[in-house]
This record gives sequence, structure tokens and C-alpha cells, in this order.
Amino acid sequence: MTPELRKNPPAPLAPIAFDIAQPSQDVLENGLRVVVFENERLPLVNFRLAFFAGDIHDPAEHHGLTSAMATQLTEGTQAYTSLQLAEKVERLGASISAHASYDFTTVSASSLSLYASEMIDLLAEVVLRPTFPEEELDLYRRNTVESLKFQRSQPPFLAAEQAARHIYGTHPYARVSPTAAEIEKLTREDLVRHHRRTLIPNNAILIVVGDIKRDELLSQLNDKLEGWEQGSLPSNEFDTPPTRYGRTLTIVDRAGSAQSNIVIANAGIKRLDPDFFPVLVMNQVLGAGASSRVFMNIREDKGYTYGAYTRVDSKRLAGDFEATAEVRNEVTGASLKEFFYELERIRNERATDEEIADAKSFLTGVFPIRAETQEGLTNLLVNQQLYDLPEDYLQQYRANVNAVTAEQIQEAAQKHVQPDNAAIVIVGDAGEITEQVKDYADTVEVFDTEGRQKPER
Repeated sequence: MTPELRKNPPAPLAPIAFDIAQPSQDVLENGLRVVVFENERLPLVNFRLAFFAGDIHDPAEHHGLTSAMATQLTEGTQAYTSLQLAEKVERLGASISAHASYDFTTVSASSLSLYASEMIDLLAEVVLRPTFPEEELDLYRRNTVESLKFQRSQPPFLAAEQAARHIYGTHPYARVSPTAAEIEKLTREDLVRHHRRTLIPNNAILIVVGDIKRDELLSQLNDKLEGWEQGSLPSNEFDTPPTRYGRTLTIVDRAGSAQSNIVIANAGIKRLDPDFFPVLVMNQVLGAGASSRVFMNIREDKGYTYGAYTRVDSKRLAGDFEATAEVRNEVTGASLKEFFYELERIRNERATDEEIADAKSFLTGVFPIRAETQEGLTNLLVNQQLYDLPEDYLQQYRANVNAVTAEQIQEAAQKHVQPDNAAIVIVGDAGEITEQVKDYADTVEVFDTEGRQKPER
């Protein structure tokens, strides 16, 4: 017998409880902040040593220096060659890596708690005693230059480059990537000086999560980090992103492209903005998921694309809002029309109770799932600490989401979604799409894929 089909979806499950204790917080004599979350559920421990200095702190004449320095930390130290360090980590069944983002430089490590002491040794080794071997730096330069060449073949990168230029102006957030020439001129001496200047304990925080005891950890840190001296804090005084007046339209001419990559962007909010939660819920209604207005319109109703979305990128000092899609050439203009229809509608048409309930259900439902793994919990705690969020931020996250009202969503949209002042960037075949989109701004500027502006015709 064929089972009877459901006529209604099943009732939602009960909310997953999210009740975690507060981590301990200490400051070592050298100024290093140490946050410890003791969690004995699994015999694992995660370390994140983060510095409040990232790519935006590159010297003006050395773009790409911070990322290069971070990557090379694990490529040779006073005690280990690159190969020896990799073999040591592999024998422990552990991991250790370093990378830089716009705002931070982070050294990450994880292992069984049995090897926690050895991982602290390795952390101290790569942070305090890297040697930046010339042969490893040469390999990095060559690989990075090839990667930069590949980047320029990718439409999302080309769109991001132009959008960042418009939104951030002379602020260092406008630098999406260094050039090949900037990478090729990096020297070992540059990395040594930048390491000495950047990786200082009084501008850092160590976050440790897992099966580890706070008192034992602090004792080991005081021993293994002895001699790590304080330095001068980097400046966060940068040019203010420009205030936009009116739309701009930039086409990156990629001859022969069968589709157009569309980005519609305006200035957004930094991570500590008081409008964060209204903007979060508003964006979920507008375009953050597969049931959002933008997705349902441009993909499900019109069939112009496999996916159309909006996102909010809130960095430490500033942020941006973007609407994006990849569409067929022949519907580029029609897709812009629907995007601007939805950007205006979220400002002028209040979200329905059903839309708000769906958005809140997703945001509050997925949040505790992120903490189910130790890695996920570590990432939540790291974000809380790096962005100076309130001590009860994680505990109050769902309450803050649920407290957002329809009025606040509309106010957030009217304030932070600015279609009349948007930067429109389209990567595609200019000959195929220009006529479709030229009326969306007073002027059209065209660039090639190397970032050079083409003369007006």
C-alpha cells in the first residue's frame, strides 16, 4: 500500500538549547590576553593566537607583506626546517597554520589534548623564532605570482576589485589583492622587520578551547613565551571611505563571456554597529537564502540565474552591502531591473510576518549548530573576542535576533540599502551588455581584465 502523502509539512523541532559558560580571561605580564574555554567533552584542544594587525596595516610601499609574513611563519624556524615542522605536526596528528585577513593575523593550531604542551611549544616556535628562509620565500613569490595571474581569469575577483575601489576609495579595504610586481619585490629583510614590528604580545589575544586546564596553561605560557617583549601598537587611522552621491556603472570587458557577473554595492556597517541585528534579519529576508525575495524573484520566477543573493560584509572598521548574481548575457539588463525592484521594495514594503518568522527561524536555528563541533565553538569565541563583542553576546544572540521588529527591518533597509547611490559592476562582454545596462547610471566606465580603464568611445 502506498503511504499517504503529507498535506502539510511536519511541525518544527524544539529549539536546540544553547547555554555555555563564560570563558576565563587573563592578561600576561607582556600584555598578551588569554581567553580559555575549558571543555572536557572531547580530548581535543584548539588554539588561536590572533594579532590585531592585518593586510590593512601593510606599508604603503609593500602591499601583500602581512599575508606573506603570515604564510612564511610555518616555513622554517630556528629549531625546524619547513619539512621538519610538517613532519613533527603530522606525527602528532595535529595541525598548525597561519594566515592574514584584512584586520587580523592569526596562527591556528589544534591537537589531541595529550599533546597540548607540545603544541604550545610549536606555537611559540613559529611566532617568536621564524627564520623566513630565502628558498621558501622564493617559492612563495613564484606561486603567488601564478595565483595572481589565475585570479584575473575569474569574474568574481574582477567584480570584487572594482566594487571595493568604489566603496572604499583610498581606505586600505579597497585593496583586494597585491600586484605581481609588489610580490616580486618582497625580500627576507622586509619579512623580518614586519614580523618584529607586527607580532607583539600587547596587540594579541590567545584563545584556547578544549580539554585543558587554565592554571596549567597559564604556567606553560609564562614559561614558553618568556622574553617576548611588547612593542608599539599599529595605527588604525585610515582615510574614511567616500560618501557616495548617485550611481556609478563599471563594466569589466571580458570578451567572449557567455554570462555577466553582476555586483550592486553600497557602503555597509562595521561589526559593532548598533544596527547589526536589524540588518542581519533584513538581509535574510532580502537575499541571504534560497527562500529570500531576491532568490525567489530572479531565479525561481524569472529563471535568469542559478542563484541571486545579497550579503552584508561587516569588517572591524567599515563594511559593505552587496547584491550579486551570474546571469546569461541576454538577460543582464532584465536582471538589473529585478535587483533594483527588490532593493526598493525592501525599503518601501514592510516584511511580512511570515518572512520575518522564516528569517528568524533560520538564523536562530543554525546558530547553535555552529557550536556543535569544537572547531565551530572556537570560531564563535574567536569572532566574539576579535570584534570586541559583549561578554554575553553568544548567550544573547538568539534573543537579539528574535527582538528585531518589522519596523526595525524597514528602518535598517532605508538606512543601509542605497540603490540610488549604488556602485554597479558587471563583468562580461561589453559589446553584448552595454546597451542593456547603460541607462542605469549617467556614465559608463569600461575596464579591461588587468584593471586598466579603457578610453571612452
